[in-house]
Parts: sequence; C-alpha cells; structure tokens
Amino acid sequence: MKNAADFYFSLLQGFILSLDDSSQECKLRYIQNFKWTDTLQGQVPSAQQDAVFELVSMGFNVALWYTKYASRLAGKEDITEDEAKDVHRSLKIAAGIFKHLKESHIPKLITPVEKGRDLEARLTESYIIQCQAEAQEVTIARAIELKHNPGLIAALAYETANFYQKADQTLSSLDPTYAGKWRKYLNLKSCFYMAYAYCYHGQTLLASDKCGEAIRSLQESEKFFTKAEALCKEYGETKGPGTTVKPSGHLFFRKLGSLIKNTLEKCQRENGFIYFQKVPAEAPQLELKANYGLVEPVPFEFPALNAHWTPETVAAFDLTKRPKEDTAKPKPDEEVKPLKEPNIKPQKDSGCQIS
Repeated sequence: MKNAADFYFSLLQGFILSLDDSSQECKLRYIQNFKWTDTLQGQVPSAQQDAVFELVSMGFNVALWYTKYASRLAGKEDITEDEAKDVHRSLKIAAGIFKHLKESHIPKLITPVEKGRDLEARLTESYIIQCQAEAQEVTIARAIELKHNPGLIAALAYETANFYQKADQTLSSLDPTYAGKWRKYLNLKSCFYMAYAYCYHGQTLLASDKCGEAIRSLQESEKFFTKAEALCKEYGETKGPGTTVKPSGHLFFRKLGSLIKNTLEKCQRENGFIYFQKVPAEAPQLELKANYGLVEPVPFEFPALNAHWTPETVAAFDLTKRPKEDTAKPKPDEEVKPLKEPNIKPQKDSGCQIS
C-alpha cells in the first residue's frame, strides 16, 4: 500500500509544485475537479477544483488505512508481540499523517473546508489525539502484562484518559447528529482510563503505607468504572456514523472491574488489621506525569516530485480544455456509491473505534 500511495503522491505533486523549485504556483493545480465523501457526512461528496484538495484527501485516506490496519491486527485472537508493535507503530504513523495535513497542507486550500467535513480542523485534531490515545493503550497493556511499576501505569492511564477527554472537547461544538456517537465513545474511554489511573494510584499509595488514601483512590476508581459501564450502554444505543464496538465485553475491560474490587477489598482488610487510617472524604488529586511510554506522532512528509515530470510533460497539458469552475460543486442530491472493499474487518471486536 505504501509504495502505491507514495508513487501516486509523487505523480500528483506535479500538479502542485513548480519544476524549478520556485514559490510560483504550478499552472496545472486547478485543471481537474476532485470529489471526496467524508466519514461523518454520509455519501454526499464535497468537491474542489484543486490538486491540493486531492493531495490532502488522499493523505487523509491513507491515514485512515493505517488505523484500519491497526484495528484488524488488534482484533486477532492471539496477537503476537511483533503484531502489537505494528499496531502501535501504525497508529503513530496515522497520527503523523493527520498532523502533517492539518499543519502544512490543509491551510493551502483556496476554498475553506466546510464545517463537519473530514479536513476541518476540529476533526483532524480529534483524529490526531485519538490515534495517540489508542496507541498509548497498547503501551498500557504491555506495561500491565510485564508488571511494571504501578506508578508508571497510573500515570500512563491518566495521560490516556486526558487524551480522550481532549478529543471529546475538540468535537463539542460539532452537530451531535454527526458527532454524538463518536463523543460517547471518547467519553467512556476517558472514564475507563481514569478508573485505571485511580486503581493503580491506589496500589502506589498502599505500597507507601497510605492505606486510607489508597481506599479513597480505589473508591474513586470504582465510581469511574461504573460510569464507564453506563456509558458503554448509552454508546451502544446512540445512532450515528461509524461502527459500534462493545468495550464492556472485552477481557481488558472486565479484568479492570475485578482488579478494582479485589484491590479495594485488600486495602480495606489491611486498614482494618494494620493501619487503622481514616479514609479521606475527597479523592486524591491526580497530578501524574508519565516519564516513559508517551506516544508522539511519527513525522510525515509527502514524497518528492516524480522524475517523470519534465517541462515537456507539463507543456503537453492543454489548459484550454480545463472544466469550468461552476462544475466543481456537486448537485444537492448527488451521492457517491460506496466501493466494494475486501474483507479487512477484524476477526473479533478489537475495541479500536477509530476504524
């Protein structure tokens, strides 16, 4: 896929970049009209007579491919360590592509992106953050499996919860008809990882002989887990674009419920036999900062101009036959039929909502 996409991008650059590396605009940029549908807006396309629109739309599609690839791998029955690394890497690559489009290419569009479309700043920012969050979930699962320091796991979970909360807030001004379901998912994931953070923070407090505070932290974890369970049900009942996953049915989700219950019971037993500490009325403030395992997008650049582009190639285009500008707008009732795709769905529900 990468080789084919890079080859296409290198050819497409010939409609955008000047051959002499000057800042002058290529005269072929507006020769063709391009149409793309969006993840939230159904099958009615948006269109622009601009090669930059094609570049960013195709780039967006490639980034989505990486999220789908990650989702498919994560959904395997027995995922190997190398496959988990591939999931982690793919989500970081996707985040890097979204980031590069948002910062370097979407601002170059002559026609502003319509509200609620994929290339709009709020959506691209949410995709960046969610890719980082889902990649960080792989890190957390790995840290738990290898029984790393509970303080590190708590900090990673807290950072991940904040990622999901930030992505949710970024979408808050969008029409709930399109973004409501997506926001429910982000909200439940934020609560889920807050539950993880308080649970492992409780273990850290207990190890420091702060049993009363540990009990209060575990109680707060229980509260967030209960809220996450309720949001799972609400999310399943909310209509909107995208697939519906079932996080509450996942082993990773169910394990947390048991872990909270068992750890809280242990803390209460220890407090009754050894510590006799008062349980604070207020939950401890989490001011956790992970020093390891934080996910950053992989830097991305489009490939260089293809060698097939020469002055003779450019001169061969007849600009008198370019379409009129008014044909760039699709008819109100025009819909694009979905292409039949190969079966790349996960073998089981991976819990990865972004794809």
